[in-house]
Amino acid sequence: MTSPDELADVRERVRARYAGAAATVLAGGIPACGEPGPEREETGTGAGQYTGAEQAEVPGQAVTASLGCGNPVAVADLRAGETVLDLGSGGGLDVLLSARRVGPAGKAYGLDMTDEMLAVARASAREAGATNAEFLKGHIEAIPLPDESVDVIISNCVINLSGDKAAVLAESFRVLRPGGRIGVSDILAEDHLAPAERIERGRQVGAIAGALSFAEYRDGLALAGFTAITISPTHQVADGLHSAIVRATRP
Repeated sequence: MTSPDELADVRERVRARYAGAAATVLAGGIPACGEPGPEREETGTGAGQYTGAEQAEVPGQAVTASLGCGNPVAVADLRAGETVLDLGSGGGLDVLLSARRVGPAGKAYGLDMTDEMLAVARASAREAGATNAEFLKGHIEAIPLPDESVDVIISNCVINLSGDKAAVLAESFRVLRPGGRIGVSDILAEDHLAPAERIERGRQVGAIAGALSFAEYRDGLALAGFTAITISPTHQVADGLHSAIVRATRP
């Protein structure tokens, strides 16, 4: 069980990291993925997970601000008229892409706790003319939306940042309508890794709170009430840590 102090500490470290990334973007730079260190000279974002055509659909700052490890929009099977929620929406790339796919009859929400990232996202939405996109300030452990108000939840390697992942999954279940689904990219650990190993290796890729194992993620989704759970690794991001596509349905 995560204590309030531990959760607050994780949130502050995540907030500070992403506030710094947003400041870098606003200054015309490219934020670094993961924590800086003597053996980590590369910079770059998660933009490489998106096609050139997808990147061309949205303003450049939204692309540059992407720090994800996947492309949840590519696997969420979005349909016209749906309501989509992006957990930890950052600079807004996935929200703006989703808004285009659900069309004017649909709605795309982004939820983020970092004022600086929200500023980048809202500016990009205005530039894109995305009137069906809305960015909310809040925590993914306490989603500020009513019960059964969302058709699809997406997220791009953010759930691993939470200090209370069980709360995130429970809240996701709550706001989804019956028959709703999640299609997220996240960072997962191989089952044999101890929690301390996950945290240490996770720092290389910015997984501040430590990643769940494959078994823990599946069990957590089932405990929250989800069914039709599939977890598909896509690529290794650190020793024993993998980016994966996670899908599940609220019955």
